[in-house]
Amino acid sequence: MTDAPFGKALVALGRRRPEVVALSADLSKYTDLIPFIEALPDRFFNIGMAEQNLFSMAAGMARTGMVPYCTTYGVFATRRAYDFIAIGCAHAHLNVKIFAGLPGLTTGYGGTHQATEDTGLARLIPDLVVIDPCDATEIAQVVDAVAEYQGPVYVRLLRASVPVVLNPASYQFVIGKARVLREGSDIGFISTGFMTERALDAAAELAKRGVKAGVLHVPTLKPLDSEAIARFAASVAHVLVAENHVSTGGLASYVAETLFDSGTRTRLTRIGLPDRFIECGSVPVLQKRYGLTVDRIIDVALAVA
Repeated sequence: MTDAPFGKALVALGRRRPEVVALSADLSKYTDLIPFIEALPDRFFNIGMAEQNLFSMAAGMARTGMVPYCTTYGVFATRRAYDFIAIGCAHAHLNVKIFAGLPGLTTGYGGTHQATEDTGLARLIPDLVVIDPCDATEIAQVVDAVAEYQGPVYVRLLRASVPVVLNPASYQFVIGKARVLREGSDIGFISTGFMTERALDAAAELAKRGVKAGVLHVPTLKPLDSEAIARFAASVAHVLVAENHVSTGGLASYVAETLFDSGTRTRLTRIGLPDRFIECGSVPVLQKRYGLTVDRIIDVALAVA
């Protein structure tokens, strides 16, 4: 586990690049910006509980040559300030980086705080890159990668103590590229975000039961690596898409579109959240109830294998 990988990576980036600044809508503590605030206090701006102002100010800063990294929760970015991201940032192709906390079922605060449909909404904004990192390794690499990209970016943020799944010595995040993490021929897991760790664990357990399961990690949802998805799907007997998001409008929908467009006839099964607001509760209980677990992935894989 790594504590505050986003904040630590942003400190390192900020020390190398003086144009990088950080903004938050009164959620700096809960989006891991404290390391940046402590290291570079003059380059942090707390906008208060005003998400529309957050993105308006970031757009203005970007026009002056700054590279603003904005943090809030995914629900507040995509529901409350959607038009300000679309028109204020993306329409003008401004260099604004949005790191959105509490993606999907990573909080028990209910439908007001669970960003279960945020990547679907973000993907519909023209010119906006959408990223769902897997772990601490990828979050740190994403911080650097989006700094090199000229344009607006939306990133789902895993915060606090984040697992290390990918080896930083051998894994390299690239915007718009998917990565095969495990080869297999019976079942192919296509996953994003923290569900990639669960897919890898499920594949390892399935191997003990004689089922060969591959894993394709898709960290960038837009632009989507359609070629890699179609190629991976064609190499397995059945595709299971695993995501921490509503399964209509998220990665599963993107994969279905890709398979249709490419003429790939591999069967597809979705593992994701239902089209409903989720109740309050403890995160482990909610994730188990709605199937975001290794056991659920294994059960579904065995049922279709």
